[in-house]
Amino acid sequence: MGGLQPWHWVIVIAVFVLLFGAKKLPDAARSLGKSMRIFKSEIKEMQADSKTETPTQISSERVVDPADAPTTQAATEPSSDKRPA
Repeated sequence: MGGLQPWHWVIVIAVFVLLFGAKKLPDAARSLGKSMRIFKSEIKEMQADSKTETPTQISSERVVDPADAPTTQAATEPSSDKRPA
């Protein structure tokens, strides 16, 4: 119970051949393989980018304290809801 038996796979493959035809299946498999290669390369690139980022780069980002931020007239006026009822 739980796993697919070999005869289950035969039925699944037969259904795919009937639905998509023998001509389209190799193209679909080729497209799927190409998509997986692109996905893997993007994941590796993201991991390499995160490894090259050092703590000094993160801490050197400018953080603005809300108390030091300049106030504007729009920020001091009470907000009014101008949505139609």
